[in-house]
Amino acid sequence: MEQFDQSLETFMDNVGWLAPLLFILLHLLRPLLFLPVIAVCIAGGYLFGFFEGALLSFIGLTLMSWVSYVLINKFPKFQEKMRKLKDKIFPNRTLSVAQVMILRIMPFVHFHLLSWYLMEMTKSLKEYMAISALGLIAPAILYTAFGQSISEFPWYVTASMFILLAAVFSFIEKWHNSRPQSD
Repeated sequence: MEQFDQSLETFMDNVGWLAPLLFILLHLLRPLLFLPVIAVCIAGGYLFGFFEGALLSFIGLTLMSWVSYVLINKFPKFQEKMRKLKDKIFPNRTLSVAQVMILRIMPFVHFHLLSWYLMEMTKSLKEYMAISALGLIAPAILYTAFGQSISEFPWYVTASMFILLAAVFSFIEKWHNSRPQSD
């Protein structure tokens, strides 16, 4: 990871004013490069600082959400893969928007699977993008601001953070299931 950060920083220094555009492009290419969202956002905070890094990560993640929507709706095979992945990871489970937003904060949770959940919950691209963008604010800020620090925390602090997020997720699920369903 450190070597990746150094080579990325050198590259960004050499491209000058194109660096922000290339960073956003990195967010779009991230799935093809098998890079987790957290790694790219950490690099954004390291390269651009907190405010600009968080803003660029938010833009990149929002564009990636739009690309997910287009890909899933244009390619039935991709849609079927998302459906199978959903059945494999969360069989017979319905998630609320709040739960999806909590899962967006958790590192290494499949970005496109969460996009698929949001697509199933919404009726239009406009509604999907609005909810998706709201759900991307927290990860962009948290990963950019705390990403490098989180990776340097002792294992028990990191484990505690995951347990806390899991508890919040579980609480939201119980609250969501206790409410009467309205369709």
